[in-house]
Amino acid sequence: MELKDADDHTITTSSSSSPSSCSSSSADQQMTTTSHHHFGNPSENSEAFSISIIESMKEEYGLFVWPCSVVLAEYVWQQRSRFSGVSVIELGAGTSLPGLVAAKVGSDVTLTDDSNRPEVLANMKSVSDLNNLNCKVMGLTWGMWDATIFSIHQNVILGADVLYDTSGFDDLFATVTFLLQNSPGSVFITTYHNRSGHHLIEFLMVKWGLKCTKLLDGFSFMPSYKASGLSGNIQLAEIVLNSEEWGLKCTKLLDGFSFMPSYKASGLSGNIQLAEIVLNSEEVR
Repeated sequence: MELKDADDHTITTSSSSSPSSCSSSSADQQMTTTSHHHFGNPSENSEAFSISIIESMKEEYGLFVWPCSVVLAEYVWQQRSRFSGVSVIELGAGTSLPGLVAAKVGSDVTLTDDSNRPEVLANMKSVSDLNNLNCKVMGLTWGMWDATIFSIHQNVILGADVLYDTSGFDDLFATVTFLLQNSPGSVFITTYHNRSGHHLIEFLMVKWGLKCTKLLDGFSFMPSYKASGLSGNIQLAEIVLNSEEWGLKCTKLLDGFSFMPSYKASGLSGNIQLAEIVLNSEEVR
């Protein structure tokens, strides 16, 4: 069955009619919604487009378009000339609206979310295909270092409402700091609900050698018709490496098995890396 609401959502409810499923609890019922998000006025702007997002009404948070995503996606749209032809990675992408907008305006986009949430990663691939976009999808768990993260080189990191759980802040900032160091000159653009004040964010930036170059009220650039459907104290921040802080850099990274004698390697297992790390004096002015 399909229903439409006032916010341009198409809600599809599906359930099996087999006897076994009829006797199952209502929690087994699947409900999804396809929301449509418009950028620009087609009658006034030839670059205008819309993005369709598959959302889950049952999912806790990973498959729902939150207000911070709408705000960040609008910012990408308004800054579209800046995003044309650049490499973008979205952290904690979930339904991926900001990343999909970046892809639509010409970015090479990699969408990432927790490696332990295959249903979210699968939905990211589905929404990319639904919008005829060729986004890469990757599992990336904050604070976890596997081979894939070392190959990421981006101009822009996007993160919408990734500052929601204080227990994960250090893992997030460790990951952001690594990505910024791995791609000099790149920037982290994030939107977040100012739940506990900007002071906590400032503390974490100092701790991880970062600085904020732009801080905006998320509603200051939103069209009124979009802002009216949102609530909360949403901030947008652009964050970069603080060049006045000492940093570290990796001078050598090797596969741990590339230099092991075969008789020793045969008794080992796992993906083992060897890194040589030094102070990066070039980051100090």
